[in-house]
Amino acid sequence: MKILILHQYFLGKNDPGGSRFNQLVKYWEEMGHDITVVAGTVHYATGEKEGKYKGVWVTKEQYSPKVNLIRTYVSEAYNKSFIGRMWGYFSFTVSSLWAILFHVKKHDVLIVTSPPLFVGITGILSKFLKRTPLVFEIRDLWPESAIDTGVLTNSFLIKMAYFVEKMSYRFADKINVLTPAFKQALIDKKNINSEKITFIPNGADLDIFNPGEKNNWVREKYNLKDKFVITYMGAHGVANNLHSLLDVAKEFTLEENVVFLLIGDGMQKKELVQRVKEEGIMNLIFIESQPKQTIPDFCNASDICTAVLKKVETFKTVYPNKVFDYMSCAKPILLGIDGVARQLIEESKSGYYVDPENAKEFAEKIRELKGNPSHLEELGISGLEFVSKNFSREVLAMRYIDELEKVVKS
Repeated sequence: MKILILHQYFLGKNDPGGSRFNQLVKYWEEMGHDITVVAGTVHYATGEKEGKYKGVWVTKEQYSPKVNLIRTYVSEAYNKSFIGRMWGYFSFTVSSLWAILFHVKKHDVLIVTSPPLFVGITGILSKFLKRTPLVFEIRDLWPESAIDTGVLTNSFLIKMAYFVEKMSYRFADKINVLTPAFKQALIDKKNINSEKITFIPNGADLDIFNPGEKNNWVREKYNLKDKFVITYMGAHGVANNLHSLLDVAKEFTLEENVVFLLIGDGMQKKELVQRVKEEGIMNLIFIESQPKQTIPDFCNASDICTAVLKKVETFKTVYPNKVFDYMSCAKPILLGIDGVARQLIEESKSGYYVDPENAKEFAEKIRELKGNPSHLEELGISGLEFVSKNFSREVLAMRYIDELEKVVKS
């Protein structure tokens, strides 16, 4: 089967960030499928563009033997402001459509993954102009999440976003969702026929993330010997609510053996770094985004791993992929996200929900776990067993192919 993927944030090899489709592509290639990926030239977390992509409209590269990667223009204003981010989305919509129409041969199926939601425009036009069945994947409920977090406030853009969303659902041959809550929201709020929806969630990269030595090079490099380490890995954006972790870190001012690591990048990182300096938070270390192959070492060097998001209704529907990474390394989790992610943690017995807005409660849970090493180990083992049984990315990749073949044959 020839599969065409439209994914603005598809990672380059060893790039930091969410690698859902990089891993799916790897397994699909091993199964013998031919794949073309159309992606953007600006990294979603750093907002940076490699020198080789500057001034480039469309460029082609061989990602692997059976995977062709086409990078298309994204405005470098992407991470500068809200307007810059919007222009980044629309510039990719135009450049990716150009690439698909004039640089890509006909494929058996097209997968469009959102956000950004406006890739739906490219997907719809490509479906009809290239006569290719369309699978529209929802990684986040846009535009609701952008509205709930205050990122999207312009009434015209909100109306446009809802229109693009409606058309994307209407013209998709199949809609894939990443959580059961997404599926229910589409049925209840968007009036989508349940038979049009499939569920292939995020999963565990068990070939990359697995338990390892805690006293590794990470602890040596960052002077973490004998420290109790709480780690967050991922984007530093408005939605990620990392100011709440700074509040928690301040609760440990007098406990020098407790350290917080924040690994990653994003629009709010400069603001967070500035706050740490101004308030003299000494037990928190910012670490730049890391290549995929080193991230497991940071995870394994931790005592507890955490994920938080702003307390808005939309985020009750998400499964953060970092949670599966933490489980794969057998790390206990403190989760500041209510909803289906909380249900996942409680079902797997891999950790606990904590209110991200209640720093004292969050800190007390850390102290409780810190004083019970055997329970920490139990939580980690439970998470690893659960994710290995239920969320293997390799198994999910095969399920996805089954769904694609049904679309192609229909």
